[in-house]
Amino acid sequence: MTSQDAPIFDRLLADLPPELRWREWMRRIEAVLFASARPVPRADLARVVGDISVELLVDDLSASLEGHAFEVVKVADSWMLRTRPVLASVIHVAADVGDQVSNLGEFDIAVLAAIAYHQPITRDGLKDIFGKEISRDLIGRLYERNLIATGPRAPRRGAPYTYVTTDHFLAAFDLETLHDLPDQEQMQDAGMG
Repeated sequence: MTSQDAPIFDRLLADLPPELRWREWMRRIEAVLFASARPVPRADLARVVGDISVELLVDDLSASLEGHAFEVVKVADSWMLRTRPVLASVIHVAADVGDQVSNLGEFDIAVLAAIAYHQPITRDGLKDIFGKEISRDLIGRLYERNLIATGPRAPRRGAPYTYVTTDHFLAAFDLETLHDLPDQEQMQDAGMG
């Protein structure tokens, strides 16, 4: 089949009765979220539903999934489907799934937290916080798990790389934005900082 023979994608669903259009748009969004391993931005969802309110469709989809094993969650300016947190232990037992965060060491988590709170930050900046060199291997472990990414180059001699957290980091820690991170002072008061 050539591109000229391919059917035109119908975003408007004009052939469907109005009461069925909304349900079909919700199904499309659900299918895209289900198929994606990463949070899906609004613009990508809009490509399958046109000028319809993606936010309202996602809200209705969320409501329709009430009582199901999975839910729609917002991550930054995107959405994803995920198993409800209450069922995480069931998945770990049944599928022996390794969590991206739980198998990190305590120091790895501390470095990840420092990156989250001080981003964009260089390895030298991390050294200043911890009083010792942060290995490239540790940075590599966080990078391989897609918890951090390289940020803008630091504006100083040698222009070293900086590190920032990713949307996957937000999803792993059940955060919508970085503003949802616990306040550093509260963490210190709780003996965690």
